[in-house]
Amino acid sequence: MALYLRKRLENKAEIAVWQVTESEEELLNLISVPTDEMEEIMLFRSESQRRQKLAVRALLNEVFEEKMYLNHHDNGKPYLENCVTNISITHTDKYVAIIISDYDELGIDIESLERDFTAVEKKALSEDEIDDLDDEKKNEQLAIYWCAKEAIFKRMSQNRVDFAEQIEVEKFNLRKEGELEATFIHKDEHEEDFELEYMMFDRHVLVWLVG
Repeated sequence: MALYLRKRLENKAEIAVWQVTESEEELLNLISVPTDEMEEIMLFRSESQRRQKLAVRALLNEVFEEKMYLNHHDNGKPYLENCVTNISITHTDKYVAIIISDYDELGIDIESLERDFTAVEKKALSEDEIDDLDDEKKNEQLAIYWCAKEAIFKRMSQNRVDFAEQIEVEKFNLRKEGELEATFIHKDEHEEDFELEYMMFDRHVLVWLVG
């Protein structure tokens, strides 16, 4: 078992993180996967991608007492076929994470800080966000900006979102754990405000939002 973290939030949502230490064969021996889902997983040519998908299933088996049937809407948003619980999923080579809630819409994203986030500054940040960057902590800040915007994107479940123009994250002080405030600007200029949380561990950033 490689359950790294399981955390109940104040709003009754729950986060669970799995550290992917197992081989593909070990994961297959560890879990029970519905046939249709297994067929989809095995279509991935990359062993890393297959391991990540299998680790998500291991995490679902750990969190839920009964077998869950995972599927995706046409836009890629995951859902559980046999359960009313809302779910959002994210993964890297080393960790997979889910957030679940019976009541609220969700978004979650994880990234490795070993990744170079330089490109994020140009394609996903507004001028105000760029002005708030600190050269000494720039890659970590960019990772949090990116994860926050990805989490909001997953929560909103809309096509063709301009991360720089439509998702604005307020200036924040970089810490090991913290809160973020952000605004999603709809194309009709209606605005929605969100509060997100983040944590940093083992050279990774995890950001989530509930509501």
